[in-house]
Amino acid sequence: MTLALAWSGGKDSALTLAALREGGEEPCALMTTVTETYDRVSMHGVRRELLARQAEAAGVPLVEVTIPPECVNAEYERRMAAALAAPPLDAADEMAFGDLFLEDVRAYREERLASAGRRARFPLWGRGTSELARGFLAAGFEAVVACVDPRQLDPSFAGRHYDAALLADLPEGVDPCGENGEFHTFVVAGPVLRGRIECEPGERVERDGFVFCDLIPA
Repeated sequence: MTLALAWSGGKDSALTLAALREGGEEPCALMTTVTETYDRVSMHGVRRELLARQAEAAGVPLVEVTIPPECVNAEYERRMAAALAAPPLDAADEMAFGDLFLEDVRAYREERLASAGRRARFPLWGRGTSELARGFLAAGFEAVVACVDPRQLDPSFAGRHYDAALLADLPEGVDPCGENGEFHTFVVAGPVLRGRIECEPGERVERDGFVFCDLIPA
């Protein structure tokens, strides 16, 4: 059984990799969507250079699936299918995801992978997000908030360290793992990485309705 891991560079991806390794499994590749023109991780806004450093520290080959800005779904699915049909993802029977509780997202992933003859797996599914957030910190992971949806969370959270103080400051109704899209993170250290990803928070930029903190490689 060969498995690949959908990788955003954020905390849920890192926790999924940790869960797989605890079960004795190692993914054949990390698959990440990268937005052309910006050269950044889609939705998270993290620079490609930092993504590459992170994958190297994880010790797993990185597969970048590039998509255009404001990518329509049909084009997204076309490029994803092409990536799944090419090495090394063509060898993967399963794709693991870090989704936690959104049923519609899970159903979409399962349907798309089934159409390609693959299976989807969700190692963290159904676990309490407060428990996951505390466990992430207790395990020694470190992350920075890279993107915030200002409709759900104050833009000042962009660039903050994801730590106990941040969790305490989250307004009522905001998921501690950001599972409803409130925020996205970039993992800079932890048990799945061989070394720290050195970066510094730069300027905050609002684009396409989201606030991004430009994490600058150090």
